[in-house]
Amino acid sequence: MQYFYKKNVIKLIIFIFFSFTFCSKNFFFNIITTTGIIKDAVKNITKKSIQTTSLMGAGVDPHLYKATQLNLKQLNNSNIIFYNGLNLEGKMSEIFKKLNNNKNIYAISNSINIKNLIRDISFSSSIDPHIWFSVKLWINTIKYINNVLKKKITVYSNFYQNNTNLYIKNLKLLNKSIKKNILKIKKKQRVLITAHDAFSYFGKSYNIKVKGLQGISTVSEFGIKDIIELINFIILNNIKAIFLETSIPDKPLQAVIEGCREKKYNVIIGGGLHSDAIGEANTFEDNYIGIISSNTKTILNTLK
Repeated sequence: MQYFYKKNVIKLIIFIFFSFTFCSKNFFFNIITTTGIIKDAVKNITKKSIQTTSLMGAGVDPHLYKATQLNLKQLNNSNIIFYNGLNLEGKMSEIFKKLNNNKNIYAISNSINIKNLIRDISFSSSIDPHIWFSVKLWINTIKYINNVLKKKITVYSNFYQNNTNLYIKNLKLLNKSIKKNILKIKKKQRVLITAHDAFSYFGKSYNIKVKGLQGISTVSEFGIKDIIELINFIILNNIKAIFLETSIPDKPLQAVIEGCREKKYNVIIGGGLHSDAIGEANTFEDNYIGIISSNTKTILNTLK
């Protein structure tokens, strides 16, 4: 009896030792993401098992973002880096190239089959980077992130897989809900006009026409000619509302509204949409499902 007692005590001590050792290492293990949207994807897989930090906060435009000295330190001290790719974080491209030699750095857009990407020759990479606006495509990135994490943090492999399965189930429900709600809008009214052309994947996935004042990137130039063309499009197609974006100044679209009024046509602001960033912490929109659901609700309530 005493033998078995001692044997069990020894097993318990060994278990506690290895658990403490791993947890101690794990405490210093950290993941860096560029955007809050990607951070949310990682957190839904890892929960509280790993420290995850986003370089860009709520409402930050990734097209214009420049890494700070603190960001460079964070990146160099990280164990895994996830970024969108397709030149979304255009001003950080050189940093990613340098880190690629000695860091575990992954572009989640690599998970998307090239035939499903939307091309646009006006953008520097010739491909629209806003892949998260198709929930179906975003599920591919979740699987990709999960596979990376399971290989790098094997002890949590089953835990991550179970979390991924549950999250994907919720995303599939979200996808069905969006399709159902967009169908409530009359086909002629399914036109989404925004500050920049970030919603093409949304339009393609849910059968709604999209048009932006700027191109795919907020870095792209636009002028009076673009404003006039958009004004004429709105009037010709009897568009009743345009949408602001939470991460982009509303001044350019205000000029469009004023231009419509000068031509005796009234177009309203349909609300603010989350395009390139999640919302403030502790709000409904501080996560991916939140921003997509909120956007869909805003579009539906305005256009139906």
